[in-house]
Parts: sequence; C-alpha cells; structure tokens
Amino acid sequence: MTKSRKLTIAGILIAVGVVCSPFAIPIGAAKCFPIQHMVNVIAAVLLGPVYGVSMAFLTSLIRMMTGMGTLLAFPGSMVGALCAGLMYKYGKKLGFAFIGEVAGTGILGALAAYPIATLIMGQEAAIIGYMLPFLISTIGGSIIATVLIAALQKTGVLKNIKNT
Repeated sequence: MTKSRKLTIAGILIAVGVVCSPFAIPIGAAKCFPIQHMVNVIAAVLLGPVYGVSMAFLTSLIRMMTGMGTLLAFPGSMVGALCAGLMYKYGKKLGFAFIGEVAGTGILGALAAYPIATLIMGQEAAIIGYMLPFLISTIGGSIIATVLIAALQKTGVLKNIKNT
C-alpha cells in the first residue's frame, strides 16, 4: 500500500472517530467511546501500529480540543492502538488485533490513565478504577470492528484494499 493511500485511509478513520464522538457513554470520569476502539482495530489491520498510534493521538487531540473528549482518551486509545497494531503485525490474524486492543486499552491503558486522572485532572480513583469503563468501551468497539473486518474479508474487499 502506498504512503498516500495509507494517509488517506488514516484521515478517513480520524474523521470517523471525531464525527462519531457524540456517541460517547459517560461512566464515572471516563467517557466510553467504542468508535475509537473500532477505528483502532481497523487501523491495526489496514495500516499497522505506527499509523494506528498516530491516528489515536490525533483523534484524541481533536476530541479534547473540541470538548468531546478528556485527557483519559490519550492513554486508552494510544496504548490500545499500539497493542492491536503490534499483535496483528506479528500474528496476522484478526483475533490478535481484537485481543491487543482489549488488553491494551482495557488493562494497560486504564493503568496509564490513573496518574493522568489523579495528578493532572485531580480525580480521586483507585488504580484499577478505570479498567471496567475502559473494558466496556473497548470490547464493544472491538466487536464492531471484528464484524466489519470479517465481512470485508469474506467478500474479498479487504484484500483489494490492502493490495491496491
């Protein structure tokens, strides 16, 4: 895939992430945003970890600047995108991207969110206090992405996107 094609797909996925931001579900101090996790898994499969993390950062930044997200979006989405991208890159199976996104966001991202929440945002929380909301969000979004990508694989569209 050419660099311009990757940038185009990345731009589209960032736009989807930003435009769908109003579909966030507030749980405690976190805004659960399953669309970000869907985008992360799609990026992991189509673009890889570098583009995935870059997209997660830009989407989180735009959402925060427009008041549709919080600082907690950064660790959750970026760690999830990295784990999903790396697991898919080396495992070459959709299930690995799913597991990487869920573990990366739901566990590692939630742990990374703790110091941001307590030190920067002034929130009182248990160190594992963000795991449940992050897991709910990432599992939902990852399931949506898995269904979409599986359909694209079955119809041959995914192969055409990757090989063009």
